[in-house]
Amino acid sequence: MFIRKRRGWEIPESRVTPEHLVFGRRAALGGLALGGAMALANPAPAAEEAFNPGLRNMRYRPGRDVTAERNATTYNNYYEFGTDKGIYRAAERLPLRPWTVQVDGLVDRPREYAIDDLLQAMPIEERVYRLRCVEAWSMVVPWSGFPLKALLDAVGPQSGAKYVRFETAALRGVMPGLRQSWYPWPYVEGCTLEEAANDLSFMVVGAYGKKLLPQNGAPLRVHQPWKYGFKAGKSLVRITLTAERPKSFWEAIQPQEYGFWANINPEVSHPRWSQASERVLGTGERVPTQLFNGYGEFVADLYAGLQQERLWA
Repeated sequence: MFIRKRRGWEIPESRVTPEHLVFGRRAALGGLALGGAMALANPAPAAEEAFNPGLRNMRYRPGRDVTAERNATTYNNYYEFGTDKGIYRAAERLPLRPWTVQVDGLVDRPREYAIDDLLQAMPIEERVYRLRCVEAWSMVVPWSGFPLKALLDAVGPQSGAKYVRFETAALRGVMPGLRQSWYPWPYVEGCTLEEAANDLSFMVVGAYGKKLLPQNGAPLRVHQPWKYGFKAGKSLVRITLTAERPKSFWEAIQPQEYGFWANINPEVSHPRWSQASERVLGTGERVPTQLFNGYGEFVADLYAGLQQERLWA
């Protein structure tokens, strides 16, 4: 008899919202319920009409309820705009067009992409991922974007490439946090090429069926859900493939607290607090933290042979 053992990130099919209801609701929000005359009289902004959130990839199920959109878009870490969580109003000043992303370094086909050209070239889909902050809070968000591997395939990594470096925009005219000169701006993050090519690594351009908001890292951020959230570089302007391991923003500031790997591990405490549990944003519920944030089946093999290195630091 075949006995199926459910994976940690899966939920029963009975708890999944039927696809026709999900996309039926989106169609209604697009204006069908208002009637043709109303749509003509009050057309939606062109940018909103152009955004396609993509079909939901049902392989990636978070096992928790989706965080309310308001909570996920008003409780944010983005130090370029300030050190408190309520930076969303300050982030509204970030100009999202025109925007270009340079992909360079050890690649066969380096290129500077206009963001809208990049969206047209990549396979957009929706994935519901957990996000776990190193501060021991978490949320679940329906992100829209494309696999990072698709971008790597487009530029062609060279044989010497071992790491991927992500660089965030540093626009002094609109980012007041850049005045804090003791920080090593611009914000830099990185991962190995193998981590970048993993199925879970995702380049995010939208959330909740809409274009990504500035406070969440618009117009382009990276998200690797098995790593702490500070690894997710926001508002990216440059992606570089390199032979040298990049030193990340927080690693440069506090190497005794923040390291290169930053894989979620409940057994490795932060020097100033435990990582054994996390607070669910919006509900306040405390739940046990899972190794690799519950995505171990996808990524555990990446770290074979690295037992001497702390998965967190």
